[in-house]
Amino acid sequence: MNTERRTLASVIRTVPDFPKKGIMFRDITTLLKDPEAFREAVDIFCSRYADQRIDKIVCVESRGFILGAAIALRLNAGFVPIRKKGKLPAATLRQEYALEYGTDVIEIHQDAVSPGERVLMHDDLLATGGTISAACKLVENLGGTIAGLSFLIELNFLKGRAKLGAYDVFSIIQYDAE
Repeated sequence: MNTERRTLASVIRTVPDFPKKGIMFRDITTLLKDPEAFREAVDIFCSRYADQRIDKIVCVESRGFILGAAIALRLNAGFVPIRKKGKLPAATLRQEYALEYGTDVIEIHQDAVSPGERVLMHDDLLATGGTISAACKLVENLGGTIAGLSFLIELNFLKGRAKLGAYDVFSIIQYDAE
């Protein structure tokens, strides 16, 4: 791990047993409140994607919005939110995806992405890959081209990257164990 990544990982707070016993929650609010760390994270993402002609940054509710909006501004790209069912005001497309017990639904506005636009998908955390997979389907159903998937944190031990084999996946901080 390089110094840059070790520094960012050191400002992430780990909260044991949240939201339930046995989970080590990776809390990014400690990174967000630190202007140097926040800027560094945005700089890393923008540096990686600066030359890739990104038209839109599409982010999954809700922590993905925070870094995603900053990245969109810096890359001179549009910002598109994907939200939980019933939260967007205009006509939407929806995608169901599997959870550990049951299913959930996310939505995107039907006019959010135009055919042929290059899209960077962003979320704060890659765990099992289910949510971002569903988000990619929404963008592709609108005709968008997925230029890459970016995450602040990746939980390697949950093997979410394996579910995303068709895409270029980038994460800054990786955890190999709970």
